Amino acid sequence: MRHLAGRRLYGVPRLFLIGVLATLTITGATRPVAQLGSRWSLVKEGLAYVWMNKIVLGAISLDLFAVLLGGATALLPVFARDVLHVGAEGFGVLRAAPAIGAASIAVLLAVKPIKQRAGLYMFGGVGVFGAATVVFALSKILILSVVALAVLGGADMLSVYVRQTLIQIVTPDAMRGRVSAVSSLFIGASNELGEFESGLTARFLGAVGSCLFGGIGALAVTGLWARMFPDLRKADRLT
Repeated sequence: MRHLAGRRLYGVPRLFLIGVLATLTITGATRPVAQLGSRWSLVKEGLAYVWMNKIVLGAISLDLFAVLLGGATALLPVFARDVLHVGAEGFGVLRAAPAIGAASIAVLLAVKPIKQRAGLYMFGGVGVFGAATVVFALSKILILSVVALAVLGGADMLSVYVRQTLIQIVTPDAMRGRVSAVSSLFIGASNELGEFESGLTARFLGAVGSCLFGGIGALAVTGLWARMFPDLRKADRLT
């Protein structure tokens, strides 16, 4: 165990070092143009741009609320013990399923990237994410739960892929860093808040009720956002 812990402890810095060295070898990169104004004014300008650009605002907020509601992975220990009765080994399988689904979709997108109807793909990914969460909540069979979690992870990867690419494409060079910072802040916070929401609702609705509530909520957010942000829905090419 100590040997494995040591490998986990020292392996990550080595990967970071490899990443830094690889970054330093990049040639032909352009230097960012310095922006005029105080830091606070630049921050306000970035926030104002996110608020005014409906594609960026819709993409960030859609993922924010979907993840905030659909926090099924936070409840996996409870499902493994009390719902599926599969113990620690079963919990390990459940925990690995979303990552397997996400990795599979990532490889597929690398081989066959999205060329058109990007907005619809994003809404479809979030909708499938919510539907898979509902299936997982209602499942009493391990294999079905594993498949639902794998689909959930793959759908999340699809929506993240489209969101990140869209935001980079539609944002001007001078604003891209600030917009990316806003996106990272909100999306990162939504993961933690989503786990908090899942635990809180589980206190009153139970684990199954909390997960079911989150999945239905994600589906509702998908439909509502499709009406509120037609420009995002109609986004076509990721070029």
